[in-house]
Amino acid sequence: MNLTTSLRLLTSALAMSLGPVPAWAQSAPAPALNLELNAAQPSDKGCRLTFVVNNALGADLSKAAFEIALFNEAGVVDRLAVLDFKDLPTGKTKVTRFDLAGADCGKLSRVLINSATECASSGVEPAACMRGLKTTTKTAIAFGV
Repeated sequence: MNLTTSLRLLTSALAMSLGPVPAWAQSAPAPALNLELNAAQPSDKGCRLTFVVNNALGADLSKAAFEIALFNEAGVVDRLAVLDFKDLPTGKTKVTRFDLAGADCGKLSRVLINSATECASSGVEPAACMRGLKTTTKTAIAFGV
């Protein structure tokens, strides 16, 4: 028996010993609401935060709003605000901007998602917006829950 034949037999034997992959091992990724702080830019009103959001919860959201806490450069909470993302269709990526009057982007060190003030859908429970929330940032500002 040559080396190629031996390797084929060994590979076949290994593949058969592994058997089919069980259904539980092929599970879909967990439902998520992906929220990215994409930019923070000075605006006429104060600081403009740009978010990219993708609803992968598996159901359309007719309304999604979050209370955020803004921390200054000393790590002290400067203010609380509610950001209303309105409707978020499932599988769709949406870009939304919020102007925070009187806020200074240069002094903003952290944005914390405090809670979901609204999470309305016929297909998911209200707590799914916070439980499935995945945050990322493309800025120097810390962002998360």
